[in-house]
Amino acid sequence: MQPPPPLVLVPCFAGAAWDIAAFPQWRDRPVVTGSLPNAPDIDAYADIVAGWTHGLGEYALVGDSFGALVALALAERRPAGLRRMVLSGGFAHAHAGAWTHARMAAGRMLGRAGYPLTVALHVRSLGSPFDPPGTDALLRRIFLQSCDARTFFRRGEIALSADLRPGLDRVEAPTLVLTPEHDRLIGPQAAHELVTAIPDAREQVLDRTGHLLRFTHPERYADAVDAFVARERPDRSGGVPRACTG
Repeated sequence: MQPPPPLVLVPCFAGAAWDIAAFPQWRDRPVVTGSLPNAPDIDAYADIVAGWTHGLGEYALVGDSFGALVALALAERRPAGLRRMVLSGGFAHAHAGAWTHARMAAGRMLGRAGYPLTVALHVRSLGSPFDPPGTDALLRRIFLQSCDARTFFRRGEIALSADLRPGLDRVEAPTLVLTPEHDRLIGPQAAHELVTAIPDAREQVLDRTGHLLRFTHPERYADAVDAFVARERPDRSGGVPRACTG
């Protein structure tokens, strides 16, 4: 039986590395993550994550929110070691509403002085009725500690303009689109488009979760990732797929 591949965890819009302590299931599993610095475009972000995969051999990409966009950009390059991919709450181009565009434009006008207010409004747009108390405060703190105004607005421009749809059929890795039940930021059409266009993709909806499901329901999130990554993996010695429960 092959061991499970390392998980390469791509951060969300705030750019903070994943808090592995929130996922006790992964305590003894090889996991790679890191913080995202400011970068000029989606290709530069994909380059950063590609650097994390050097020396891993096989691996699974897990991208959350903005990280889903970055993971997808990397997967469209068909990297040799990528065996599975999980995308949650991302893929914004053509699916973010008018309010999201307006909020970003207003925030840029307010600039650095208005950045805390911009973050508060953004975090509020991510919430759902299923989030536990204190989620907003936690996310505001993560944003303000991990992402300055310049980086925030540049990432917003990238998320709202990077169009990866022409390359979706290039993705070779089996892909799970992990969708929250309630997402005011990215609607269900985004998941539908991914599942339709990526050759080997499926969707799993986690009921009673919102856009922040990685933070609010980490155990269910990790269980979904593990179940998908372990479904069937190629036997690299013989090339025949086999079940893997690791």
